[in-house]
Amino acid sequence: MTSRTDAAQHLRDLARLRRVRDRIDREYAQPLNVEALARGAHMSAGHLSREFRRAYGESPYGYLMTRRVERAMTLLRRGDLSVTEVCFAVGCASLGTFSTRFTELVGMPPSTYRQEAARSTVGIPSCVAKQVTRPVRNREARPQGPPLA
Repeated sequence: MTSRTDAAQHLRDLARLRRVRDRIDREYAQPLNVEALARGAHMSAGHLSREFRRAYGESPYGYLMTRRVERAMTLLRRGDLSVTEVCFAVGCASLGTFSTRFTELVGMPPSTYRQEAARSTVGIPSCVAKQVTRPVRNREARPQGPPLA
């Protein structure tokens, strides 16, 4: 009986974590923090952080920043907003933190990305450019050497 109860609880926790992830995906530009996300999931902040990392490979904050950087990349490719405007549009309150996290995930500062992306995505549909220019998370690695055939 205990294993069945444990399995049921595990499934309920996974459903809560999926709702948290979905909320981050929807509300990435809003001020979100782990405590508020945990309250919404009826979990403690520590439990949410541990379980989210176990389920998705990164912390809720790391996932949120990745979503924000992905959206920032799209806005920077369009080129009609400054880096500061993009920073605030994606929900970051600090230009320094935004730039640091952007550089960690993308490999170059936002201003450099804007210049490079403008040249490298000319003529590519935005839906394809989004996939091609997606940031690499810390747990992923870009392949080295020539692509596999």
